[in-house]
Amino acid sequence: MSNQKKSIWDSPLTNSKIKTSEVKMPEMLIGYFIGPFGALLSSGIFTSILQSYFTDVLKLNLSFLTTLQLFSTILIVAANLIVGQLIERTKTKAGKARPWILLSALTLSVASVLMFIVPFEGVAKMVWVAIAYNLFYSVAYPIYNTANSTLVPVSTRDSQKRGALASFTNVAGLGVMGAGSMVFPILVSFALKEDQRLWFVAMLAIAIFSALTIYLQFMFTRERVTEELMSADGAAAAGEEQKVASIGEQFKAVTSEKMWWVAILFYMSFQWSGALKNGSMAYFCKWVLDNTFFGSADAWGASQSLLAIMGAIPMAVAAVFVVPLANKFGKRMVTFWGMVIGVIGGVIAGLGGGHIVPTAIGVAIKCFGSSPAAYLILAILADVIDHIEFKRGLRTDGLTMSIYSSIMVAGTPIMNAVFSAVLNASGYDQMASVAMGKAGQAVGTQVAIGASYIWVETAAYALCAFLIFMFTIEKDLPEEQKVLKARKK
Repeated sequence: MSNQKKSIWDSPLTNSKIKTSEVKMPEMLIGYFIGPFGALLSSGIFTSILQSYFTDVLKLNLSFLTTLQLFSTILIVAANLIVGQLIERTKTKAGKARPWILLSALTLSVASVLMFIVPFEGVAKMVWVAIAYNLFYSVAYPIYNTANSTLVPVSTRDSQKRGALASFTNVAGLGVMGAGSMVFPILVSFALKEDQRLWFVAMLAIAIFSALTIYLQFMFTRERVTEELMSADGAAAAGEEQKVASIGEQFKAVTSEKMWWVAILFYMSFQWSGALKNGSMAYFCKWVLDNTFFGSADAWGASQSLLAIMGAIPMAVAAVFVVPLANKFGKRMVTFWGMVIGVIGGVIAGLGGGHIVPTAIGVAIKCFGSSPAAYLILAILADVIDHIEFKRGLRTDGLTMSIYSSIMVAGTPIMNAVFSAVLNASGYDQMASVAMGKAGQAVGTQVAIGASYIWVETAAYALCAFLIFMFTIEKDLPEEQKVLKARKK
């Protein structure tokens, strides 16, 4: 034993600080909240303001943006599938997902600033933006997000603990969305404006913060299920125990399970409608809302911050109750009734007529209703993965989480491309001054923006309510997990 060669994962700089067999608070707080918060912060900002940066700061052609974002989706989906399989085939003492988390400390932080350098003009500027955009969305972000998503199902087999970890992770994701839609718009409207140099400085600071928090996430996480599937009797036994199913076998296993389809379609509807809402939020606040509530027609940043706060507070409050309610009544029913509440809130916001008070109230109710879905989706997918393992005898973490990550990452460019096309078709005036308020855009453009921000997501929530009502795995899952544990023994 004394002659055994140490690996890179035995170093104090890479050896996990988590030694307990049970998930405890330091792991939850640092590994599943602080780490993801810092890692996803740039993405949260991009979701809220990148489209506006492209159209109103860089003055990029709308047709170019639509083409770029749709084409990039192909690369994004391919990248997520590739990364998922690479993770599935990674065998290290640190696990299979955590090494990729560590790599992301470099790739994600570097890629997040490239779109804010842009040293060229004309065609060269579009080429630079296209490359930088895809380095972030088609390379760096899939590496981090697929690995981060995989951590929940491999962290523990305790379904309630997984629910808590999923909740922490998704609270972090919603926190960065709040920062991106509350704080950054005010920074943009009052300080950054159209000064590209200031945009770069701000994003550089965020990139450094991201690198540090991703490293903390790596150090304060542990893959207990991965360890369970690895033999402690030597490399040969480990290779036998951790035999990985081919992508064809995994694909057949997941696509033949209707509950997998229910969960995936639910998440796609939920995520993509939310991506459209987030991408259109700044435009809604600029051109649809009556911003004279804050004393000036160009106070759109304050309006956006108010709507973001009205959405964030109910979701923060709900974070305290969602997991206990899910443990008592089940993830399915808590999420179902949340979607029903979300539909009610969307209708109230939609009928607000551009007045900020009823719109803000409706947004608050809608966001409160969306919180169970936002916090529990990773736990729901982890349950599906265990259910498929029970029925098929193989793990599908890599494929399922790469598809989950594809849906998450591709949602922003796809829906931004759709929104760019909507703006183009409705006659959006890129040169209009926000000081003009509603008068700066045609009525048809305002209607299109309002539908993108409110009504599409409201309709999607109604569909999600139906889908989650059909999700029936939870009842038999405890017995299935007992069988899985017996098999390992």
